[in-house]
Amino acid sequence: MAPRDNLPGDELRPLVRRCLGGCQNAMLELVQRFQGQVFGLCYRMLGKREDAEDAAQETFIRVLRSLARWDEGRDFEPWLLAIAGNRCRTALANRRRKPAAENLDDTAPVAAEGDGNSHLAEEVQRALGQVREEYRQAFVLFHEHEKSYGEIAEMMGVPLGTIKTWVHRARRDLMEQLKQRGAVEDVRYAVRRV
Repeated sequence: MAPRDNLPGDELRPLVRRCLGGCQNAMLELVQRFQGQVFGLCYRMLGKREDAEDAAQETFIRVLRSLARWDEGRDFEPWLLAIAGNRCRTALANRRRKPAAENLDDTAPVAAEGDGNSHLAEEVQRALGQVREEYRQAFVLFHEHEKSYGEIAEMMGVPLGTIKTWVHRARRDLMEQLKQRGAVEDVRYAVRRV
């Protein structure tokens, strides 16, 4: 089976060893290789660019500090994305503790006029922001990062059946949100385009 770390062959293990040896260039390379995936997950979970940037940065700090504990016998990417998901859940918990006025979503991207795909993407992002956080994380890992239910279960530390239920509930809740917002006529079509 080919590695899913976007790195050819055994290139990841020497890179990790160089990171553990304190090589700044290796650390930068590791961050650069995975920053898009980590930021994407964080943005989908948090819905705000600034919060996603902070969570992604915290993720990489934590990953670099914990790199010695990564099991080389396991895929790197699920381990990394599990850390990112944990950072996002922490950020969401902190957000809930802030006064309601600070939680206004004034940073959501604005669609260009006449651009139906951008408008739909904006509506899906807003609706996804209303989905329970663990459902959202499982949904994003499944649909955007194309992780299997088994990989997601391992990453999130919950049973396989729970992940299947969470992804299903995320879809259901997302469809309901889109329906309530009048975002699309055929909600099933919109969810497939996510």
